[in-house]
Amino acid sequence: MNRLILLAGFTVALTSSIAAAQIAVIALENKVVLDNGVSKVVANPRPDGAALIDLGASPPRLLAQVDLPAATVLGPPTTVALTPDGSMALIGGGQRHDAADKTKLVNHDVVTLLDLQSTPPKVLGSVQTGAQPTGIAVHPSGSLALVANRGEGTVSVLKLAGTTVAKAGANIALGKADSGPSGIVFTPDGKHALVTRDGDSVISVLKVDGEAVTLEARSLVVGTRPYGITMAPHGRWAAVANIGRGSGDHDTVAIIDTSKTPFRSVETFAVGQTPEGVMASPDGQHLAVIVMNGSNKAKTNAFYGERGWLQIWRVGATAGERPVKVAQAAIGQWSQGALFSKDGKTVLAMNMVENDVQTFAFDGSSLRETARIKLNGGPAAGRTAGVN
Repeated sequence: MNRLILLAGFTVALTSSIAAAQIAVIALENKVVLDNGVSKVVANPRPDGAALIDLGASPPRLLAQVDLPAATVLGPPTTVALTPDGSMALIGGGQRHDAADKTKLVNHDVVTLLDLQSTPPKVLGSVQTGAQPTGIAVHPSGSLALVANRGEGTVSVLKLAGTTVAKAGANIALGKADSGPSGIVFTPDGKHALVTRDGDSVISVLKVDGEAVTLEARSLVVGTRPYGITMAPHGRWAAVANIGRGSGDHDTVAIIDTSKTPFRSVETFAVGQTPEGVMASPDGQHLAVIVMNGSNKAKTNAFYGERGWLQIWRVGATAGERPVKVAQAAIGQWSQGALFSKDGKTVLAMNMVENDVQTFAFDGSSLRETARIKLNGGPAAGRTAGVN
C-alpha cells in the first residue's frame, strides 16, 4: 500500500514538472558506439529512446527517459523536432538492425510522434517517410512538418492534426539518391524551408504554401558538405555547418542572408575539424557550434583530438557582419548538437561517447560548466520548442 502511494505521488510530481518545464527532447542512440575512431554496430543493445530535460531549471535536470524505436546518430543532430507549443515531438529513425545479421544496420523509414504531456511520455503513433529520415522541422503553424530523407534524396511532407501525424502526398525529389538531404529548417514566416545536401554540397530552397511544398530552381552553394543548419528566430540569417572531408583540415560555418530575396551565402568562417551541430540563440545574436576537433578519430591519427569544443560566436544584427568567437569550452568525444535555454543563458552539449549532456552557463562572453546529466544512451540529436 505504502509503495503504491509513493509511486502515485512521484507520478503526480513528474506530471507537474513536465507541464511547467522548459523541455528539451534528446534522441538516444544505442545501436552504434565509437571504438578508437571506428563506428561499430552493437548487436544486442538496450533500446534506443528519448530523454526529456528541463532547461529552465538551474542547473538543467533530467525529467524522464522513454524507449523508442530506431533513433539514430546518422546525420546531423536534428532528427528531433517539437511542435511550437511543446506538447509533442517528432523523432526520426533512420537505421535499424539487419534482421539477417545483427552486426549490420540497414535503412529505416520511420518517424515517431511522442506525447510530451503524459507521464511517462508516450508514443502517439508513427509514419513511414523515406529512407533515413534525418532532418525534421515543424512549420510555425504546427500543422505541417518536413523530413529530409538522407538515404534517397527526397523530402517528405507530414500533416499534424490533433495528436496524429500522416504523410501528405508523394516525396519531393531534391537531387540524386545520394545527394544526402540532411538538415532542414523553416523560415520564421513559414513560407520557405532550407535543406542541406552534403552528398552534392548544395542547399535546396523549398517554397511552402499551405500543404503545397515545391522545389525552387536555384540552389545555394555555401561550402563542402553542408550538414547541420539552424535559423535565427528573427529570420535574418541561417547558419550552416560544412563538415568537409574529415581529412584533418579546419572546416567552416557559413551564414546565409535570409532577409534578401533570393537568399544568398554572405559569410564563411573556420571553426575546426567537423562542426557537427549548430544552433542559433533565442535572440538571434549568438550561434553555438559543436566541433568534434578530431575526437572521432583514432588515437594514432595525426589529427586526433582528446576532446571536442563548444564554441559560441556572436553574429551581427545583419547577416553581412563578420561573426566573432566570444567563448569556447572543452566538451566530450564524438559530440553532436547544442541547445540554448529560452533566455540564452544555458547551453547544452551532447556527448555520444560519454552518454551524457554537459550543461554550461553563458554570460555573453564566457562559458562555465555547471553539471553533467547521464543518459540511457548516446545523445544523438535534440531540440526544444520554437527552435530550428
